[in-house]
Amino acid sequence: MERWVIYAIISAGFAGFTSVVAKQGLAGISSELGLTVRTLFVCAFVLVFAAMAVEPAEIKSLQKVNYIWLGLSGITTAGSWIFYYKALKMGDVATVALIDKGSVVIAILLAWWLLKEAVTLQTALGALLIVVGLLVIAKK
Repeated sequence: MERWVIYAIISAGFAGFTSVVAKQGLAGISSELGLTVRTLFVCAFVLVFAAMAVEPAEIKSLQKVNYIWLGLSGITTAGSWIFYYKALKMGDVATVALIDKGSVVIAILLAWWLLKEAVTLQTALGALLIVVGLLVIAKK
């Protein structure tokens, strides 16, 4: 198994726990405050991780285009998190998490359109099954 697949599986495991522990953490507080506290922990953890994993010389390789695209990624991440926490505060974890994972379909379409990544029959079928799953679970 390729290393990136292992990383993706580990990421999915952490993401699954994230929703459940976040829902518990939102008890008695607003989604906005919960998201703020969570983001402070994420920021601290990532800074410590970067201090250990990123060579100082690599920082010099950053270019304007990196800042632009990563900045846009940060903005879209913030938008996703804000509305995810609002939904999580009000809804069931399983339903909110599944609807959020509908982003896979959006990512497939955007990667095809903007990055010219191939969409195979297998990928298209998988995306269709995600949409069907979304519709089944969201129709409670």
